[in-house]
Amino acid sequence: MTTVTLQEQIAGLLASPPTDPELARGVFAELRAALSQGTVRAAEPDSAAPGGWRANAWVKQGILLGFKFGQVVDMSADHGRWPFFDKDTLPLKRVAVDAGVRIVPGGSTVRDGAFIGQKVICMPPMYINIGAYIGDETLVDSHALVGSCAQIGRRVHLSAAAQIGGVLEPVGALPVIIEDDVLVGGNCGVYEGAIVKRRSVLAAGTVITGSTPVYDLPNGRIIRAEPGVPLIIPAGAVVVPGSRQVTTGRGPEWGLSLATPVIVKYRDEQTDARTALEEGLR
Repeated sequence: MTTVTLQEQIAGLLASPPTDPELARGVFAELRAALSQGTVRAAEPDSAAPGGWRANAWVKQGILLGFKFGQVVDMSADHGRWPFFDKDTLPLKRVAVDAGVRIVPGGSTVRDGAFIGQKVICMPPMYINIGAYIGDETLVDSHALVGSCAQIGRRVHLSAAAQIGGVLEPVGALPVIIEDDVLVGGNCGVYEGAIVKRRSVLAAGTVITGSTPVYDLPNGRIIRAEPGVPLIIPAGAVVVPGSRQVTTGRGPEWGLSLATPVIVKYRDEQTDARTALEEGLR
């Protein structure tokens, strides 16, 4: 089935719900396979779009069909010693050994319908949801989460407990985008469709949302999302957790401040040396 035909079939199912659930389940199975192979993506590069990415709403609509027409079944592992219950349309992903992907034992889960590139390393326990895209040679460390439809580039390091938010609804919303060669430090959170451009570094504990103002010290500016334009962390930015003073109400009297990300510099040779992925792990 071609991508165009698959998109048309999903549109038809939305316009006129089928009387036979197996029809919708079959179309969803085709979509899930295409997502797993990376031939279809929930968001993809588009130089004409704000931030250089566009969301494919029809893909998320198709994923929602899989939830709607699935039946909750027993998916327990090891003869029921590890009880799990989920929709039968959402099985776990099977990764080909010849892809060089390592899913290290210890409790990690990847849902089918996620793309996992060559030589990706998944350290336990971590979770990758349906519709996500993980580029070649990326490291997903322990307790990291990659939410539904999030797009992660090549040679990215998602450090321990990093949280990359997902989005299925609204279907037109852009998911979180982490471009190539980005380091996401431990306990970081990136949410609400923010875009982190290539070679950026998020220091441990940095939290970025779509509505977060980011203070760019080297350029003397404040970066914010605008109508129709997502929050964009510039390429090569080094971002650390910071704070800004509350100037309204009783904020000054109480000495309050709010957490906010701060760009303290842009990448240099010293940053590159400290953030290089360990080749020995591969």
